[in-house]
Amino acid sequence: MGPLNSCDDQPVTSSTQPPDEPAEPTGHTGHAPADPGHGHAHGHGHGPAAPVSKHLRKVIAAVLIPFATAVFVGMAVLWPGGAPAHERSGVGFDRQTEQGRVVALERVDCKSVNASQVPPTGDTSTPEGRKAQAAQTGECKKATVEVGTGRDKGRTFIEIVQPGAPRQLADGQKVVVAYAPDAPRDLQYSVIDVNRKIPLAVLAAIFALVVVLVGRMRGLFALIALVISFAVLTLFILPAILQGSNPLVVAVIGASAIMLIALYLCHGLTARTSVAVLGTLVSLLLIGLLGSVFIDWAFLTGNTDDNTGLIHGLYPDIDMSGLLLASIIIGSLGVLDDVTVTQTSAVWELHHADPAMGPRSLYRAAIRIGRDHIASVVNTLVLAYAGAALPLLLLFSIANSSVGAVANSELVAVEIVRTLVGSIGLVASVPVTTALAALVVSADRPAGAAGPAAAARAGRGSRGRGRRRKR
Repeated sequence: MGPLNSCDDQPVTSSTQPPDEPAEPTGHTGHAPADPGHGHAHGHGHGPAAPVSKHLRKVIAAVLIPFATAVFVGMAVLWPGGAPAHERSGVGFDRQTEQGRVVALERVDCKSVNASQVPPTGDTSTPEGRKAQAAQTGECKKATVEVGTGRDKGRTFIEIVQPGAPRQLADGQKVVVAYAPDAPRDLQYSVIDVNRKIPLAVLAAIFALVVVLVGRMRGLFALIALVISFAVLTLFILPAILQGSNPLVVAVIGASAIMLIALYLCHGLTARTSVAVLGTLVSLLLIGLLGSVFIDWAFLTGNTDDNTGLIHGLYPDIDMSGLLLASIIIGSLGVLDDVTVTQTSAVWELHHADPAMGPRSLYRAAIRIGRDHIASVVNTLVLAYAGAALPLLLLFSIANSSVGAVANSELVAVEIVRTLVGSIGLVASVPVTTALAALVVSADRPAGAAGPAAAARAGRGSRGRGRRRKR
C-alpha cells in the first residue's frame, strides 16, 4: 500500500475565505475550495484518493500485504522454468511447422491428379459420394509451395487444392506448412494453414493506438497491464500446469498476481483500488468453490474435444477437471475487475457528491447502479459463450436434438457450468464490493478532524455570516 493523497484527509475549514467575500462554488466534485497554495491538487476532477484515515489505510494494508506476499511467494515456489520437453506426436497442434509461400499456381483437371476417388460401389446417394464425384470431374488447383524456414529452406513441394476445399490458395500467398520427418520425402511437407501474422499485427497496433489516444496515460498503463497478464499466463500458469502442479492452485495464484498488478498499475495505490481488490478476491474464491462443487457433481471430465484429448494423451498426469476449473477462474477475472472497480468508483463519487451520506445510504444508492451493471454483464457473458459455441449449437439444431439432450452433453454442460458459475461470482461481487466500499469510505475519520457533514455545515455557516456582515 502506498501513501494516499493526504490532501483528501484534511478537514475543510472556512479559513480559506475572507469573511467579507462570498464563497466560491465548490465544483462538480463536491469539495470545498482548497487553500490557494494547494489549488493544483484539487483543481482536477480525476477522482481523488480515498478520504480515509491513516489508521484505516493501515488496516487495509495489513490485509493486502500478507495476501500479496503469499501470492508472489507462491509464484516463486511453483515457478516452472519453461514447459517440459516432449517428443512431438505429429497430431493436431503438436506438429513441427515451418513458414512457406505459394510460388506458382495452375489449374488442372482433378481426375488427372487423382485428387479424389468415387466410392468403389459407385454409390453417389450419400453426401460423401456426391462430393467425391464432383471433385473427380471438377477443376483443381496445383500449387507449388516453397519452404521459407528450417533446414529445408528453399525446397518446393506440390499441394493439390480441391474445388470444394474450405481453404483456397492464391499465388504469392504466405502459408504455414507441417513437417513430418518420418514420412516419405515427397510427403514430408503439407500446407495446414495460411499465415495471418500481418493482419493480426496491424489489428493489434490499431487497438493499441485507439486505447492510448482515448485513454491517454490510463490507456497506456492498461496496455502494460495487458502485456504483464499475458506474460504471467504464458510464463507461469501454462508451464506450471504442464509441469504437473495443481491447476487450481496455479490458477488462483496466477489470477491473483494478474489482479494485483493490473488493478494497482491502472488505478493507483489507493484505498479505492484496495477495496476493488478485496471484492475481486472474495468473488474469485466464491467462483472457485462453486466451480469445484458443480464440476464434481456433474461429473465433468474436462476432456471434451480433440485438443483436450491431445493434452491428456501427451501429459496424462494433468488433472483435466482441475484444468477446467482453472479456466473458469481465469476467464471470470477480467469481467470481475471491471465490475468491482466500477462499483468502488460509484461509491466514492457518491460520497464526494454528498459527504453526509452514511454507509447504509451509500450502499443503497450504489447498489442501484450495480443492478444495471449486473443486467448488462450477465447478458454479455451468456452471449459471449453462446457465440463461441455457435457452431456446436448449430450441429445440435441440425440433428433435431431436444434442449434437454443438448444441455446434458458434456460439450454443452461444460459451457453451462462455466457461464453460470462465472455469472454467480459476478453478481455476488456487486453487493460485496459495494458494502466494503461504503464501509471504508464512510468510516474511521481522523481524530480531531471535523467530519464531512460538520465541515459542510461549518462552510455554509461561515458563508452566511459573511453575507450578513456585508449587508
